[in-house]
Amino acid sequence: MDGSLDMTAVRTPVRNGDDDSRWAALGRRAALARRLRTSGIFLVLVLFVVIGSILSPHFLTTSNILNVARQMSIVGIVGVGMTFVILTAGIDLSVGSIVGVSAITGAALLSGGVPWPLACLLAMVAGAFVGALNGLGITNRGVQPFIMTLAMLVIARGVTMTYANGQPIPLGDAGPAVAWIGSGELLGVPVPVWMLGLVFAIASFVLHSTPYGRKVYAVGGNLEAARRSGINTRRIVFSVYVISGLCAAVSSLIVISRLSSGTPSMGTGLELDAIAVVVIGGTSLFGGVGGVGGTMVGAGIVSVLENLLNLLGVSPFTQQIAKGLIILGAVLLEGRTRKTEGI
Repeated sequence: MDGSLDMTAVRTPVRNGDDDSRWAALGRRAALARRLRTSGIFLVLVLFVVIGSILSPHFLTTSNILNVARQMSIVGIVGVGMTFVILTAGIDLSVGSIVGVSAITGAALLSGGVPWPLACLLAMVAGAFVGALNGLGITNRGVQPFIMTLAMLVIARGVTMTYANGQPIPLGDAGPAVAWIGSGELLGVPVPVWMLGLVFAIASFVLHSTPYGRKVYAVGGNLEAARRSGINTRRIVFSVYVISGLCAAVSSLIVISRLSSGTPSMGTGLELDAIAVVVIGGTSLFGGVGGVGGTMVGAGIVSVLENLLNLLGVSPFTQQIAKGLIILGAVLLEGRTRKTEGI
């Protein structure tokens, strides 16, 4: 995995004297619990692959594996951005609507004759801008992340619906030029998977090899302690929502390039999938613990499960039940892990 950091030490007061050995033992138990959970979610992914290969002869075909990888890239990229937010003990319910805003922005620019590199760049700027609005509302106005992003979910979706009049916007002559983003391959690997790999590599480096990443974990571990240590907590919280919006915008480019159009309903419900892959991957909803490596495994689990259920002809409504049970199980496991850690 990516060596997820554990900010238990930030949350736990320092003990001296005879208490040292007891707190050291608790620390070892916490680290062991985290390692077991990380190994456990990877084994769940392997188990799903084995079950899929047994239940469906089409599961391990090359075409199906590539299809799973493409689908995983969309939720995986959004999940990476969501990981930054949840690591600070926040939540971003607006990512699905940000996908819609970015998709409509990109489609409108492309259909208007704007060169595709510039159109894609401006679509990403649009996503980052909406994320910045979330960050400003949370840091400057003191709005709770749940409320702020829930409001933005509705507002952003309303803006896209109003602008597009509820209708899709075709890419026009630019469609073939950007089709490779969602449907092309490089060295036999789908381009979206390369994009996911790049986003993951950058995020993993930032979180675990830079002062900024350490500050993200510190803010999630204990906001007040981070503030007193000199960290500009408002700036960190603001930045993670910008990152989340940017990642959602990148995913929107994959979607519109595959469909050759942008629709205002794109990304509906994606926020739930993004939260699911992050939580399943072991990132704590209380902040300070987790990483993008677990998020990648979580994205793999959700994507493989959805694909397998589709191959077996399971109703989409029933699929929601299965996904909800997995999320509930992950949350319950997180609660048990926290109890083991003594938090």
